[in-house]
Amino acid sequence: MIEISQTAPLNTVQDLGRFGYRRYGIGTAGAMDRLALAAGNRALGNAPGAAGVEFQLFPVTIRLREDGAIALTGADCVATLDGKAIPPWWVLPVKAGQTLKLSAPLRGARTYLCVGGGINVPEVLGSRSTQMRDGFGGLSGKPLSAGDVLAAGPHAPCRFRDPFGFGIEPPEAAIEPNLHDWAADSDVVLRVILASEAPQFDDASLKAFKTASWTVTAQSNRMGYRLAGPTLTRPDPTEMRSQAIVQGVVQVPPSGQPIVQLADGNSAGGYPKIAYILQSDLWRLAQSTPGRKLRFSLVSLDDAGHARKQVSRYLDDVARFSSYCRMQVTR
Repeated sequence: MIEISQTAPLNTVQDLGRFGYRRYGIGTAGAMDRLALAAGNRALGNAPGAAGVEFQLFPVTIRLREDGAIALTGADCVATLDGKAIPPWWVLPVKAGQTLKLSAPLRGARTYLCVGGGINVPEVLGSRSTQMRDGFGGLSGKPLSAGDVLAAGPHAPCRFRDPFGFGIEPPEAAIEPNLHDWAADSDVVLRVILASEAPQFDDASLKAFKTASWTVTAQSNRMGYRLAGPTLTRPDPTEMRSQAIVQGVVQVPPSGQPIVQLADGNSAGGYPKIAYILQSDLWRLAQSTPGRKLRFSLVSLDDAGHARKQVSRYLDDVARFSSYCRMQVTR
């Protein structure tokens, strides 16, 4: 069980998302960086869909009210436990009464705290994720505030081979990097598949989409990321009827500047779709801060299948390594 002693706004309980309800206008929600959350849960031996806490604004102070184990993944925030530094992507045992502090990340945008057994808040429509816009899930649909207490779900006790815990390899090191002919080393490369409305854009716009550098703007949040770059145009600007959209779709409003729909995005929209970012790459976007440069790399469906297998292998490796580092306690 953990108690929030201090938190910045907009930090929430999230799991992998709420599925099967978009036709009713209910979005997916869930962690922006699903891979970081999933890796933390695998490292602790939790169920794959266990809930954790997504921190996107800092500082944060947490008081641990029970003995247990935690994992910190995602952005490389400055973390300490009772004043002692915790490395990024680290799993460790904790004791009741200890204090965990998280400061602004040195790299990345969102840090995830997973606890043994997962965060135990009520399931709403099959998920524990906070849906702030609609006011349900998590802690009554609200972001965390000082004084909130989060219980852990049931879990088998374990001890660690090393009392200081262990690290897990972050995905940017374990998964082969995306490549792009025009990308700089610091650019985030996102693999995409062109959408059905892509032919509506002129040739210059399609070329610009695939070769230009795009900047994440400050008008970006869990609903979507607005990007700045060349203006994308359609010869026929006729408005379209609204239709179903999903997380990762790249839409182009009349301004010609793309919007990527993300975890809290709409379930339907009328802006034309130019591409879909592979689900396997959305974690890269979720950890991109305003000002970060992006590139889009066009790939095939076979490439998308290969990317999905890479992610699965990575999570399997995390689970296998972590199961060696943790030892179940027999009573």
